[in-house]
Amino acid sequence: MNIALLGYGKMGKTIERLALQKGHHVVYKSSKTLSEGDITQADVAIEFSVPATVVENISRCFQLNIPVVSGTTGWLTHMEEVLKKCESSNGSFIYASNFSIGVNLFFNLNEKLAQLMQPWKDYQVDVKEIHHTQKLDAPSGTAITIAEGILKYSEKKKWELDSDDSENLNITAERIEDVKGTHVVNYRSEVDTITIKHEAHTRDGFAMGAIIAAEWLQGKTGVYSMSDVLG
Repeated sequence: MNIALLGYGKMGKTIERLALQKGHHVVYKSSKTLSEGDITQADVAIEFSVPATVVENISRCFQLNIPVVSGTTGWLTHMEEVLKKCESSNGSFIYASNFSIGVNLFFNLNEKLAQLMQPWKDYQVDVKEIHHTQKLDAPSGTAITIAEGILKYSEKKKWELDSDDSENLNITAERIEDVKGTHVVNYRSEVDTITIKHEAHTRDGFAMGAIIAAEWLQGKTGVYSMSDVLG
């Protein structure tokens, strides 16, 4: 599989290392200061860039008939535009706020717990995320996905960052040097607290999930999610 890496920061370099170990080839890589190789030779693009360039990156790939796997967060107000471009070009697209297999299992666990907690109104739920200081968006896309899973079974109106409104689901975001990604869901009552937590130790889980998604996307058209990839 020939891969274009759109975004060649820490994640892009981790994807490159693992992709080469699996026998794939990186034929193009780009960042703010880099453009190397020939993108037209790519079978798939794996896109981990920044919010300011993500729509341009994805649109270019659709024009070149290159399937796209994107894990960039902080740009979802433009998602409808991207989905329309994918449809009009008969393209292939997977977006996930997090490609880690463990995190996607955590998403399912989170929704199941939210469903179980629905009748128990004495518990107040909140979400906390911790990431490295270079992360541009807050809350993380993963935290938003977690919050959306909770809201399916909650009377809360919406999620909100640093909220003191009991009608909303509060998300707190911390930035600490070199934290790969930690997400915590708490259900608190006067008598006890129920907590579920996912903590990433390296970026390898995110990178390998993106490679698996890219492999799965080969030969397909349309818009998919990690739920499709994992069956």
